[in-house]
Amino acid sequence: MALEALKDVVKKITGSTTVDRAFVEEVVRDIQRALLKADVNVRMVKEISDAIKKKALSEDVLPTFNAREHVIKIVYEELMKGIGEGLDIPLKRSRIMLVGLQGSGKTTTTAKMAKYFKDRGLKTAVITADTWRPAAYDQLKQLSESYGITFYGEKDNKDAVKIARNGLKALKDYELVIVDTAGRHALEKDLIDEMIQIAKVMEPEYKILVLDAAIGQLASKQARAFHEAIGINGIIITKFDGTAKGGGALSAAREIGIPIAFIGSGEKVEDFDKFDPAGFVSRMLGMGDIKALMDKVERIAAQEDLDPESFLKGTFTLKEVYKQMDAMKKMGPLSKVLDMLPFGFGLKLDENAMEMTQEKMKKFRVIMDSMTDEEMLNPKIIDSSRIKRIAIGSGSSPQEVRELLKYYKTMKNLMKKMKKGKFGKMPIKGFPKIGF
Repeated sequence: MALEALKDVVKKITGSTTVDRAFVEEVVRDIQRALLKADVNVRMVKEISDAIKKKALSEDVLPTFNAREHVIKIVYEELMKGIGEGLDIPLKRSRIMLVGLQGSGKTTTTAKMAKYFKDRGLKTAVITADTWRPAAYDQLKQLSESYGITFYGEKDNKDAVKIARNGLKALKDYELVIVDTAGRHALEKDLIDEMIQIAKVMEPEYKILVLDAAIGQLASKQARAFHEAIGINGIIITKFDGTAKGGGALSAAREIGIPIAFIGSGEKVEDFDKFDPAGFVSRMLGMGDIKALMDKVERIAAQEDLDPESFLKGTFTLKEVYKQMDAMKKMGPLSKVLDMLPFGFGLKLDENAMEMTQEKMKKFRVIMDSMTDEEMLNPKIIDSSRIKRIAIGSGSSPQEVRELLKYYKTMKNLMKKMKKGKFGKMPIKGFPKIGF
């Protein structure tokens, strides 16, 4: 997406030999182009770029930084100011009402959000109060069941307010209840009235607007309309993968003064993350988000009954890969893991090679079942003749065996670089020190 161009700006700064007025002005122009292409509000782009230029040319370089680091620090800090604060929803009893136009990804987001809080220990349930879209009931029911979330709905009842009231009574023992409301192609009077009535019945702690990242400059108008109608206090941005217009939703939240709670970046349940402005800006600039990565590792390791230190060992064998494969799958594609590391720690990946599907995991397990203990403990000894034998024994091709070995080597290198002490220092709050 367009915001990815900001990584190129950082690379340009780190590769420069001179940091003078002409260079700073060139960097500012690059930043302006990236933000405008991403549909960030024009006024916000000007504010950010003017502040970067002024500070880069007038502020003294701190003793702990060189001139290039100084410019990157300023870029980082001004982007942080432009995005604003995130919404932190505490892990305690609460009711959440999701609203948004049809097609924004509300129903999928309801299930993902429920899973997010369930994984963190809350007794969580969802209610479908979308009586407008026929498939909404079945979609949320199916997603909820697949994630192990309690679901409430009344398929033949067209009274959304009554459904919400009945659902809250039935789920009174649950700590967190999320209600998925109806959407339309436009914010019409009947939709507003229904939302107001559901909000009165629910008395939700959080009324959250779900915005499609691809909406672009229309995001501000849409967010303002919902806010004026029911008073939203949080935003979730969905479909943030591959779109060039994610900046529209980001700047809309800042313009109206509503914090962003979560970012959805794909269809899978793991493609849903709490919005942390510092981590988000760091990832935009290619500096990674170590805190988010470590949180994910610790949570998944706990779910899989694994030792986080063992999970991150760079010396693990194929036996450990076999045991940890489910946990690795929950980490998501390696491309997203690398996105959380400063400049990907220099690891180069094939486009599709590290996408771990369920079928591929099953195949890899069968292949490893055909290996000897010696091969599992010391994969270095697996030469072409052993590959051929393993392939025949597992009913796979030599290429598939090599693919497993390639995956193992990549994971080994990655985990070795992720070991404690490899992430650098944090001399300024939220800003990762990177070496030049």
